Amino acid sequence: MELPGFRPQQLQKAVSSLLKFVGDADKSTQLLEEDEVFHLVVSLKKAPVGPRKDKLIRIAIPHPLWTAEGAEVCLFVKDHKGEGHKAAKQRLAKLLKNGGVAKVVGLSKLRTKYESHEAKRQLCGAYDLFLADERIIPSLPKLIGKAFFKKKKQPVPVDMRAADFAKQVQAALAATYMTPPQGTCVSVRVARSSMEQQQIVENAMAALRGVVGNIPKKWGNVQAVYLKTSESVSLPVYQQ
Repeated sequence: MELPGFRPQQLQKAVSSLLKFVGDADKSTQLLEEDEVFHLVVSLKKAPVGPRKDKLIRIAIPHPLWTAEGAEVCLFVKDHKGEGHKAAKQRLAKLLKNGGVAKVVGLSKLRTKYESHEAKRQLCGAYDLFLADERIIPSLPKLIGKAFFKKKKQPVPVDMRAADFAKQVQAALAATYMTPPQGTCVSVRVARSSMEQQQIVENAMAALRGVVGNIPKKWGNVQAVYLKTSESVSLPVYQQ
């Protein structure tokens, strides 16, 4: 996809600056922190018109944000009893080998143990990726709360009954996701600070093309593009 006027060199500079920012922050705290997540932010000229859509859009990136080795994944299922709760946990744990964390939470537990805002916030921060049985996706927004949407961690739907469940989990780990924009801003996670600089650049470019391909009027509707980490200011990489 052509991106007229976009200068990859500006993206390179932004990635370099943010990596330095993360490194300086780690030195100042003298602690070995977890990876900082890089976010690509696309500002639109006009907001899309139409009914609200919350279904995530999968965007392929060349360098996965997570791998099965060490990933922390939480799966929401219909309920603990009669819906394959134990089997689901076993299947997920088998995939997330070598230190990966597999957590399975039923709807009833979401309604009770994670009823408070603070409990929802802690759950959101405890895992890298959330998956959900596609049959319960419509019920989740009210149960998981705003924290998941604010952190762009809405659960990715998977078909629990499918034979290729393992492939679905692997595909979810290897991609990033965008929510169809309701306003004039789209933000997607594109990389982690432990990645090589060129990998971050390549992921950001792939994500940018993916976002542009899923907005009305494509590149013609893009006002600006920024790159940031969870703790940094937004650095401009394109402005019209």
